[in-house]
Amino acid sequence: MIKLAGVIAASSSLRKGLNLQSIETHLHDAFSNKRTTAVALVVNSPGGSPVQSDLIQKRVRDLGQEFKKPIFVFCEDVAASGGYWIALAGDEIYANASSIIGSIGVVSAGFGFKEAISKLGIERRIYSTGPNKGMLDPFEDEDPKHVERLKNLQEEIFTLFREWVLSRRGSKLNGTHEELFSGAFWTGVTAKELGLIDGLGELREIMQERFGKDVVFKNYASKTGILAKLGVGSSSVFGESKNFSSNSVLSDVAEWIEQRTTWSRFGL
Repeated sequence: MIKLAGVIAASSSLRKGLNLQSIETHLHDAFSNKRTTAVALVVNSPGGSPVQSDLIQKRVRDLGQEFKKPIFVFCEDVAASGGYWIALAGDEIYANASSIIGSIGVVSAGFGFKEAISKLGIERRIYSTGPNKGMLDPFEDEDPKHVERLKNLQEEIFTLFREWVLSRRGSKLNGTHEELFSGAFWTGVTAKELGLIDGLGELREIMQERFGKDVVFKNYASKTGILAKLGVGSSSVFGESKNFSSNSVLSDVAEWIEQRTTWSRFGL
């Protein structure tokens, strides 16, 4: 068992998230264990970086083929957008009846502050070497050409996502492309009807049905961060910070607010 939880984002000194770097050791240990019969991924993510989503699924698929281990995916509260991208690495995908599944699409969001800084008497100054270097600056008027460029980029990523879904689910899909790739999301019940998942069920129940009542589970889990131990949040949100300084706390809280915004898109 490996739990893949949280907003998908590359790690940095200011950001912690679900990414290949944070789970690669667990993945390799689970697949390479000679006593491992199968690997179960527990996915609970509202999405995030398409790059990290693709890196994770590719590593999972490569390890599965290298060590010849079947891959089962169990979706918890949500496996949407990048979370569903990762879930597609499974040979079989299961979810709870109330899980949120789907959101196959690409979204970008931001703010426009031009009027706000004008009222404060602030003058924006920006210098660049090319006409597109400062595109979509939130302190300048929106340029239709820049918006078109962004939408073209989104469409390219969306095409990759759509092709990945079709390559993994193929003939299992029951809905129309207009419905499946509209960016909508569904409960586990409807997702099963649409062919986005294989069935409804809980990890222990399904694995015991498949491998017998005496099946033994080994949990490859990340360490719990200090804020999670204090009850402020979960390790998937706050990471594994060891230095309980004011800067680390502020960084963790800022990240928590950002991630809560992402989760709230799905009512969670």
